[in-house]
Amino acid sequence: MAHALTAEIAARFAVIALGHVTREYPNKLDHVMEGPADVRGPRDLHPLFYGSFDWHSCVHGYWLLARVHRLFPGAPGAASIRGLLSAQLTGDNVAAELAYLRRPSSRGFERPYGWAWLLMLAAELARYDTEEGRRWSAALAPLGGAFAEVLLEFLQRATYPVRAGAHTNTAFALALALEYAEVKGDARLSSGCAEAARAWYGRDVDCQAWEPSQDDFLSPALVEAECMRRALPGPEFRGWFARFLPRAAQGEPATLFDPAIVSDRSDGKIAHLDGLNLSRAFCWRSLAAALPAGDPVRARALDAAERHLDASLPHVAGDYMGEHWLASFALLALGAGAP
Repeated sequence: MAHALTAEIAARFAVIALGHVTREYPNKLDHVMEGPADVRGPRDLHPLFYGSFDWHSCVHGYWLLARVHRLFPGAPGAASIRGLLSAQLTGDNVAAELAYLRRPSSRGFERPYGWAWLLMLAAELARYDTEEGRRWSAALAPLGGAFAEVLLEFLQRATYPVRAGAHTNTAFALALALEYAEVKGDARLSSGCAEAARAWYGRDVDCQAWEPSQDDFLSPALVEAECMRRALPGPEFRGWFARFLPRAAQGEPATLFDPAIVSDRSDGKIAHLDGLNLSRAFCWRSLAAALPAGDPVRARALDAAERHLDASLPHVAGDYMGEHWLASFALLALGAGAP
């Protein structure tokens, strides 16, 4: 039976996220110190996003909570989510995060993964049609606009893509940024991301998919395809995809269809491979939805997505090395391909 997002699963994910977005320690900072005065703790540096082991995981933990509450407003934990968002999404907290971003030494802060997840959070809040949701969205909007601007500026300087399977991957960042641009009606960002995607990936053919690497949580091949799905019109994307993975109907390259083995979930880097399985499921489901019903790749993609979910969905909690972030990728995967 195909995995589906239910209110019960969403509530379980929310409990996990509520348990870490305000957990300050342990914490892995992305922080350049310009002098002794910059020796500060996470909550002091980031009064909004100080939990979840690192800044980007805290951001997408808030995205998870915002999305779960919007989709299932009557689910258990709704009051806790509303209380947290109202307490944290304040003008002062957002101003502090904005000031940190504008530090000269923050030029590479969380680039581009954290940028993209902040845009996803801003997009999710912009989807709300309730009074409090609109208030949360308005509070975060200045930070979303600032990250959109730094991404556009970066794209003007970035000659080459980053094809790694972790935080520096540019295709994943573009894919999420394109979602923000669509929700917010930001034509300039949409155009900038689409132009970068064409320049970086438009001529790629016959992908060999040399993956996974030991600490991948993104598939360089599949997130590139998902990026191009969002950047190109449907017919153009299908032509590109047929050239990019010409033997997908035969299940090749096989490594893209087989879940990764996770040998030690207490090791933060090896635990990334659970994220790889979940993010592959997200990509395969999204790509399948873009293909015609009779396309043989569609069936292969949906089968691969289910097997990847089977492998890692049971492991979104249990050890903090995965627990502080995996549920966000599970939510992405379970919601992918939906109308």
